[in-house]
Amino acid sequence: MADNLVILFDEQTIGKKVEELALQISRDYAGKELVLICILKGAFTFTADLMRQLTIPATVEFIQVASYRGSMVASQDLVIKQDIVADIKGRHVLLVDTIIDTGKTLACVCSMFRNRGPSSLGVAALLDKKPRRILYVDITYCGFEIPDRFVVGYGLDFNEQYRNLPYIAALDAVDLR
Repeated sequence: MADNLVILFDEQTIGKKVEELALQISRDYAGKELVLICILKGAFTFTADLMRQLTIPATVEFIQVASYRGSMVASQDLVIKQDIVADIKGRHVLLVDTIIDTGKTLACVCSMFRNRGPSSLGVAALLDKKPRRILYVDITYCGFEIPDRFVVGYGLDFNEQYRNLPYIAALDAVDLR
């Protein structure tokens, strides 16, 4: 482990929380087919683990958005790099993201998908960083609330590094000079 990382959630803690979220989602969507929309790149690990734990029919789609562009501070612009393929009109949709920070990305993505006429639109996020929230977003399924620290691991990165870590750790900004 790098000296500048402090583990916040280990692999077992994450696994237990993902299982709990999947059970709740499976109960809430019982008898319905669910479309999971994974927000790339950060949510691919969370989405895969969540999907494997679901006990209901589910399909998966991917959208790639960019907002950090190599820094630890979200930029003002949101770029849609890849959109989903499926028509979600009249379907039950759950957006899946690993972390909700300022809320800008999720608010934009939610608005975009609401305009496509889903039967329902929910959000599953493993991490909620409320201290940085600028725009309100309704998180239907939330794993953990975290303090205002830059986190990596379990799909989350800094300059495309650390995504492969099986845990979530705070990255000490002082060591990034």
